[in-house]
Parts: sequence; C-alpha cells; structure tokens
Amino acid sequence: MTFDGIMILVKKLLDVLLVWMLIYYALKHIRKNVKMVLLFKGILIILVLKIISDKLDLVTVAYLLDYVIMWGPLALIIIFQPEIRNVLEQLGRSQLLGRHKALTVNEREKMVFEIMNAIEYLKRSRIGALIVIERDNNLNEYIEKSKKLYASISSELLISIFFPNNPLHDGGVIIQGDQITSAGAVFPTSDSVKISKRLGTRHRAALGISEQSDCLSLIVSEETGRISIAIGGILHYNLTLDEFKMLLLEELRPKEQAYYEFEEVEDEKTEE
Repeated sequence: MTFDGIMILVKKLLDVLLVWMLIYYALKHIRKNVKMVLLFKGILIILVLKIISDKLDLVTVAYLLDYVIMWGPLALIIIFQPEIRNVLEQLGRSQLLGRHKALTVNEREKMVFEIMNAIEYLKRSRIGALIVIERDNNLNEYIEKSKKLYASISSELLISIFFPNNPLHDGGVIIQGDQITSAGAVFPTSDSVKISKRLGTRHRAALGISEQSDCLSLIVSEETGRISIAIGGILHYNLTLDEFKMLLLEELRPKEQAYYEFEEVEDEKTEE
C-alpha cells in the first residue's frame, strides 16, 4: 500500500471516529436530560410515521410530515436552546489535562478523613449540608457566583459553614483538589421525574449539578440526618457512614490507579 493510500485510510478512520465521538457524547447527555429523552423519542416516532406513510402511500400524512421534517430542526433549536447551551457549556468545562489537582495518597486520605468527620457530626446533629467535589469538569461558573474561601479542608471549617444561622449555610461548598474553594454556591436543580417528591431542594441541587458535570455531590439531610452521594445524575441515597466512606474513596481514586488494580485482579483470576 502506498503512502497516499495509507493517508486516505487514516483520514477515513479519523472521520468515522469523530462521528462516533459526537454520537457518544450526544447519547450520554440525552440519557441524563429528561427533556432531551422526550425529544429523542418524539423524533423517532416522526421517523417511524414517515416510513409507514411512504410504504402505505398515505399522501396527507406524508405531506404534513414533510413540513415537520423541513422546519422541525429550526423549531427544535429555538425551543430547546437552554438544553443545547448546557451541553455545549459542559463540553467547554471539560479539562483536557484531568482533575484540578492530582492528590497524593496521603492528601486523599486526609481529605476523606476531614470530610467524614464533618459528615458524621452533621448527620448526628441533623444539620443540612451540600458539598461538591470537582473532578475533571471545572466548576468555575458556580465558584464565580459564590463566596470564595481558598482554605485548606478541615472538618471544623465545614461544620462551621453549615452551622445554622451562618449566612452561607444554605448554599453548597465547592472543593477543588485539597482546598475549599468557595461556599454559598447555588446549583441548578434537577427536573428528573424519577426523584422522590419527599426529597427537597438540597437533594435536587446535588442531582442537578451531578447531571451537568462529573463532580461528586455529598448531601446531609436536615430533616432526617440521612447521608447520600449523587454521581452522574444517580442518587445513592441513605448510606451508612461506612458505605459513604467507601464510595467516596472509590470515586476519588485516580482513573489510572483504578485501571491498574483492575488489570491486577484480572491477571490473578487468569493465573487461578
């Protein structure tokens, strides 16, 4: 095969790869957005009706569907402008170089220790709290609108922020790396129909920000003292302290470390 032939093949592979990446990210965000799921279902129904009308020669239905297909994309862009903007903003928030700061094992364990001490106290005292830990997608948009702190993580500081009558206790705390970056942050609430009506604004905000980024949202219920973690639009509700800690440690592990440990386990199984 000549050099030109190889280059043509590489270009075709790159073309297909980019298309699949676009489809993957589109489906990934559609899955987490209720309105986009309904929109996707609506488009599928229209396409099915179009195929049926063409096969059965339904002239009137085909005529109407032609107009829908012709003007539909423009109408969808206008109607679903907020959802489209959110998807583009999320792509823009992605950090190509990974998380804000790669923590060492000791820094990660100290961070979890301080957070767990605070969570245990808040749970016991039934003090509501929302702590959001940034990962690969930056949260600067929410940091800019909140009270900036840039302080080292400590259980005492976290408890004092969420203590009743503190001006910042109603908002959320944002953690970047091993620093409490800001407090009093306001996050978008989830409009998912799967959320129990018993859950309040704090849980909906935790789910909302987890739907729009890859962050970890830690929640303490003010009414019940129950502790939960929202990840990727999924709420892990009413965890025990041990379950909470194990899930937090698991999610904070660097991706490379998790991959190598998985490879080691697979190798051990193969040897057996």
